[in-house]
Amino acid sequence: MADQLTVSIIYYSATGSVHRLARAVAEAAEAEGAQVRLRKVHELAPEEAIASNQGWAAHRQETQDVPEASLEDLEVADAVLFGTPTRYGLPAAQLKQFIDTTGGLWAQGKLADKVYSSFTSIGTAHGGHESTLLSLNNVIAHWGGILVAPGYTDPIQFQAGNPYGTSHTSNNGATPPGEVELAAAAYQARRVVRIARALKAGLARVSTDADSPEQAAEEAGVGGVSARS
Repeated sequence: MADQLTVSIIYYSATGSVHRLARAVAEAAEAEGAQVRLRKVHELAPEEAIASNQGWAAHRQETQDVPEASLEDLEVADAVLFGTPTRYGLPAAQLKQFIDTTGGLWAQGKLADKVYSSFTSIGTAHGGHESTLLSLNNVIAHWGGILVAPGYTDPIQFQAGNPYGTSHTSNNGATPPGEVELAAAAYQARRVVRIARALKAGLARVSTDADSPEQAAEEAGVGGVSARS
């Protein structure tokens, strides 16, 4: 359906905290009427490392049926939410590796003019919540995407406290996301869906009124990489 909104949730989770947030995001987006693609990125860690951590090995077994992310999940999406644990204040290598494969889509302008947002989980307090999310924002800027952060636009955000995106402190995996974090993730998803739907409808109207797709993009002030760039 032309008016169907597609939301891709692309995440990496080792022991399950980011996965729980991703599920909350997916359920909220589905409740808003979006077609949701929940996708994990490919695991890069060696088998011995995974096997040495009981929680890591158990989570991989529990989520073996979750499909792995593909470039198509980005191409067809109207909105994308990235989820990642932090690694030294940066996104996990597994998610970064997936992002590094998107050059072809970027060069064709197929990542521009979509809504993007992100969420994270960290092992310790002050362990890189904000810097991880801000690092992902850099990617969104290069793609020409539209960043939709939760901000302080709902009462739950004054409890969750992170305007850049939902974040959770897991105490090194011992504490799963609680009611506040899951509610913040759900609110972030609803905000993304609402704004992505409005953006899609607005761009469709501009395209209908214009003489050509190029004129539509010019009048809307949007567009990706083109032959004239």
